[in-house]
Amino acid sequence: MQAVILVGGEGTRLRPLTYGTPKPMVPLFGVPFLERTIVRLREAGVNEVILAAGYLPQAIIDHFGDGSTVGLRVTYVLEKAPLGTAGALRNVADRLTGAFFVLNGDVLTSLDLRAMLAYHNDKGGEGVIHAIRVDDPSAFGCLVHDGTGRIARFVEKPPRAEAPTDEINAGTYLLERSVLDRIPSGRAVSIERETFPELLAAGGRLYAYTTDDYWLDVGRPEQYVQAHSDVLDGKLVLPSSHHASSGTVFAVPSPQAPPNLHPPAFVGAGVTIDPSAVVGPYAIVGDGCRIGAGAHVRNSILWDGVAIEAGAQVSDAILASNVTVGKGAIVRAGAVIGHDASIAAGRVLEPQARIAAGD
Repeated sequence: MQAVILVGGEGTRLRPLTYGTPKPMVPLFGVPFLERTIVRLREAGVNEVILAAGYLPQAIIDHFGDGSTVGLRVTYVLEKAPLGTAGALRNVADRLTGAFFVLNGDVLTSLDLRAMLAYHNDKGGEGVIHAIRVDDPSAFGCLVHDGTGRIARFVEKPPRAEAPTDEINAGTYLLERSVLDRIPSGRAVSIERETFPELLAAGGRLYAYTTDDYWLDVGRPEQYVQAHSDVLDGKLVLPSSHHASSGTVFAVPSPQAPPNLHPPAFVGAGVTIDPSAVVGPYAIVGDGCRIGAGAHVRNSILWDGVAIEAGAQVSDAILASNVTVGKGAIVRAGAVIGHDASIAAGRVLEPQARIAAGD
């Protein structure tokens, strides 16, 4: 079984985190998000993953290599220019030998891929699209289907009051190779707006596989924070990983926890927390971080090597690797700080601030 993961995007919504890190390599509890996805595929019986990459691909290649460390084969097809969701699949067509999974690289889900494969085999169509129900489908593509699950039409981002259904395209597909023949080569093509509607118009059969699994698009900072909070709250269990951080999740008070740690929280390896600092709840502290005397960190994500100096306050924020927050500085809600940036002592950041190195 093969799978294609679409990882060509530049991650513009997560900037400045993605100025030096491709979006698929953004960490989730110390492990690249893409690795979490690949491990799920391996556990579902997939033995080869094809990465359709474009932006900063070398970081991905350096981490995964041939895939031996994650227990399956990983191959790479690089896009010279963005090809869209269907164009990227057409670009890897010569690597595919049969039915294959397709996953968007920024979706976090508990979807049972083996059950989805069984559903596809039972239906016998050209493909299956994972669907979930949401309160407001206006930001997504709706799937309209009959009682058998056969999809009749797609409605992209309808006004909420006009949405024909609350079931949306959740970004995981299982497709027969014949679908690739419907995709023109050499240009950008959207699978949602072109390929799927044209397939239906030609009489092809696509089915919705609707579940109530956990599902989250982590392409925005607030959703990235939510993903960590949901794991800490037990809403999603992450599979183990070869590169898993040696850090610890503290779900409840524990005598093994650092002083003044308020669970739930995650503390990576080699972290130094002053006894007078207050960390948590909902703090993710990466490997090698240092939190000084009287500092406060809550509901925030600190990547590796972050230094929070004495008296500084960080709340509802994301700090990339090797950021330094000076003494008494205040990082307010919604702030996103890029790699190697330094916040001067006493500085107060405005809410929703975006800070890159040198700013």
